[in-house]
Amino acid sequence: MAEARTGAVLALHQGAVTELVLNRPDHLNAIDEEVGRHLRAALAMVEGDRNCRCLVLTGAGRGFCAGQALPGPDDPEQLPPDIGGLVRDRYNPLVLQIRHLQIPVVAAVNGPASGAGFALALAADLRVAAEDAWFSCGFSRIGLVPDTGSSFFLTRYLGLPRAIQLAMSGERISARAAAELGFVAEVFPRGSFVSDYRAFAQDLANGPTRAYALTKTALNASLTSTLEEQLEFEADSQQEASETHDFAEGLQAFHEKRRAAFTGK
Repeated sequence: MAEARTGAVLALHQGAVTELVLNRPDHLNAIDEEVGRHLRAALAMVEGDRNCRCLVLTGAGRGFCAGQALPGPDDPEQLPPDIGGLVRDRYNPLVLQIRHLQIPVVAAVNGPASGAGFALALAADLRVAAEDAWFSCGFSRIGLVPDTGSSFFLTRYLGLPRAIQLAMSGERISARAAAELGFVAEVFPRGSFVSDYRAFAQDLANGPTRAYALTKTALNASLTSTLEEQLEFEADSQQEASETHDFAEGLQAFHEKRRAAFTGK
């Protein structure tokens, strides 16, 4: 596996899968200015890589991401008074970059995912988790409100009553409970977590990734479209998908009773 370092973010490349690893393990990968800046740069790199067909976002060490780095009382780098500006400049662009990527994005949650870290996991298309990982909205515990898209995603994934309860309580949600709630796709044993999530990502990378991109766009559009608009969007997307090499290959494989060899073209 080839490795590239962009500051506090590692980029690991294996075939058509790229892993972006938040790399502040001593701080549970909490996001400071450097991590935020380098993660944006790494996501831009992935967006421009035509060979990448699946992205994995994970964390180094024992945590996925503890959210915004919170300084101690004697820390010279304090939070700015314009917290809203920090959210707009650091976190909102990250969420939009993740959502706009035209490939499957998997959050491989290897440990605690709290606050903005929880929100980044929610922004991914799919989440897999180690059996001892946990999630927490967390903002209410320090007197703040959900940001980084978490109010948007929680409501849509869980419904309003459950989203309100999780946001206000800040409770920890185990990986198993998250799977039961439906926002974690798979829970893997700790001992095989890395190999399991890599196999999960590779399976996605082997799929019809152009169709996946159109599917993502259609599902995202459905959040704000009328039924009539969505039906028309589906028809346009289906036309585009039907003109791909992958559709021709999928149809031929169906007739030949074999597994399709998709290329994402």
